[in-house]
Amino acid sequence: MDSENVLHWLLVLLFGLICLIIGYYWGKGKNKGTDGGDEINALKNHNAQLKADLDACLKNQKAPAMGAIKSETGGASNIAASKITPSTAKDVAFDANEAKAAFGKRIKFDDLKVVEGIGPKIEGLFHEAGIKTWKALADTSANKCQEVLNTGGKRYRIHDPASWPMQAQMAHLGEWKQLAKWQDDHKAGKF
Repeated sequence: MDSENVLHWLLVLLFGLICLIIGYYWGKGKNKGTDGGDEINALKNHNAQLKADLDACLKNQKAPAMGAIKSETGGASNIAASKITPSTAKDVAFDANEAKAAFGKRIKFDDLKVVEGIGPKIEGLFHEAGIKTWKALADTSANKCQEVLNTGGKRYRIHDPASWPMQAQMAHLGEWKQLAKWQDDHKAGKF
């Protein structure tokens, strides 16, 4: 009887092992390509291309045409029809009432925290780097913004400053309604 029990248990274990192997390969075959790796890589490549385009625009001292910025729904946002460039920007008198009307809160002159993505600690990093005004931030490239963030350590490197010069330019020009709309359309300050 002992040999029959041993044989019985060996058959059960062998059958279980075969089922386990078949199930593993069957599951592996069904999940092939569904991890989103190809889609993630395509999105990363697209994001890198967009950042390169933005950097090229900023190197030429030209921000993208505001009307050409795509919203998350895919349609062009109707923020402004003209290009904003640091070289053509004129100093505009700060209107605290207009800023408050657009944002629903009091805005201080040259407060970098009005830019989506910049908080008190990041503002401090920029002040330490000599970037203390909206105009100075508008004239700073996204790469330089990233360098400033990198000086703060690992926790600041995750931020994406690509849109910060453009947002600062709108603040500098007093385009409060356009800035508020852009920030509503682009949560977390990302293109």
